[in-house]
Amino acid sequence: MATRKFKQISVLTMSTVAFTVCFMVWMMFAVIGIPIKQQLGLNETEFGILAAMPVLTGSLIRLPLGMMTDKFGGRPVFFAIMIVTVIPIWLIGYATEYWQFLVAGLFVGVAGGSFSVGIAYCARWFEKKNQGFAMGVFGAGNAGAALTKLIAPSIVVAYGWTTVPTVYAVMMLVTALAFWFLSYSDPAHQVPSSVSVGEQLKALKDPNVWKICQYYSIVFGGYVALSLWMTKYYITEYGFDIKVAAFLAACFSLPGGVLRALGGWFSDKWGAHKVTWWVLWVSWICLFLLSYPQTEFTIKTAVGPKTFHIYLNEYVFTALMFTVGVAWAVGKASVFKYISDDYPKNIGVISGIVGLAGGMGGFLLPIMFGALVDLTGIRSTCFMLMYGVVWVSLIWMYWTEVRGTDVMSHRRHPADILE
Repeated sequence: MATRKFKQISVLTMSTVAFTVCFMVWMMFAVIGIPIKQQLGLNETEFGILAAMPVLTGSLIRLPLGMMTDKFGGRPVFFAIMIVTVIPIWLIGYATEYWQFLVAGLFVGVAGGSFSVGIAYCARWFEKKNQGFAMGVFGAGNAGAALTKLIAPSIVVAYGWTTVPTVYAVMMLVTALAFWFLSYSDPAHQVPSSVSVGEQLKALKDPNVWKICQYYSIVFGGYVALSLWMTKYYITEYGFDIKVAAFLAACFSLPGGVLRALGGWFSDKWGAHKVTWWVLWVSWICLFLLSYPQTEFTIKTAVGPKTFHIYLNEYVFTALMFTVGVAWAVGKASVFKYISDDYPKNIGVISGIVGLAGGMGGFLLPIMFGALVDLTGIRSTCFMLMYGVVWVSLIWMYWTEVRGTDVMSHRRHPADILE
C-alpha cells in the first residue's frame, strides 16, 4: 500500500510530465507554423490566427474541465484529455489547406485545457502551506513551450515539418498510458454531487476573480502569445534561421516554465499580493524598453549632419526577454496562490475561469500582434500592446490592493482592504 507521501510525489511528478507534453503539443504551431506559412503564402494576421487556434480551444474548455475535475477528480479527466488529442495531432501531418490546419488546431487545442485539471488535481494532494510550491512545480510544465523550440526545429530540418505531428502523437499516447498507471485518485478531493453547476458558477459574480483573470491574462496569456510569436520575430527582425531563432526564443520560454516552482515558493513565503505587484513592475519596465522600434534619425551639428541608429541588438533583446520570462514564471505561480488562498473549496472552477481568461489572452494576442504588424509595419508593436495591458493591471492593482496598505507586508484579503 503506497503511503500518502509517495502518492503526493507520484501525482505531482506524472502530472508535471503530462502537462509538459500537453504544452509541447499546444505550442507546436510556433515552429511548424513557419514552414506552413511559407508553404501556403500566409500574411502576418493569418499566421497569428493559425498559431493561436489551438489556444482558443484550450482556453474555452478550461472552465468546463475545471468543473469536471471538481466533480470527477483530476486523474480520469487528465487521462481523457490526452487520449482524445492523439488522432488530431497525427492528422496535422496530412493537412494541405489552410482551413484544414485551423480545424485540426481546434481539436489539438484540447491539450491546453490540461492546466485547469492538473493544477486543481495537484493542489488538493498537498497541505495549504505547500500548495503554492506544488502548483508551481506542476506549472513548470509550461517549459514544454521551450522544449518544442529545442526539439521541433531539428525534426523540421532533418525530416520535414510533417514528421513533427507524428512524433508528438506517439509521445502523447505513451505519456497518457504512463500517467494512468503511475498516478492516483482520492474521492475525498471531489466536490459533493449535490453542488449544482449554477452554484459552481457563482464565482463569476466575484469582482476579485475578474481581477485575478486580468493578472493571468498577462503572465500566462502574454507568455503563450510571445512563445508563439518569438521564433518568427527573431527570423524577421534579426535574420536568423529557424534553428537559431527557436533556440533564442527558448531563452524566454524556458525560464517562463521551469522557474514557476520558484514563484510558488516565493508566494508561500511572502504572499501572492507582494510577489505579483513586483512581477508587474519588472514586466512594465522591460516591455517599455522592448517596445522601442529600430530608429534612424539625422541631426545637424557644427560639422554637418550626423545620422544615429537606435536599436536593441540580439543580445540585449534576448536578455530583456529572459527577464520577462523569469518575471512571468514567478507571476504565474503567484496568481494561482491567490486562488488557493481565497477559494480553497472550489479551486477547479476558479482555476478554470482564470485559466480561460489567460488562455483567451494567449489566443487573441498573437492575432492582434499580426494585425498590428500588417497595419503599421512595426514589429515591436507586439511589445507596445503588452506594455499597455500591464499598465492597466498596475493601475487596477494599486487602487484595489496597494493603496492604503504596505505592499511589502503579507497580502490581505480584498474584503479586509475595503473595510
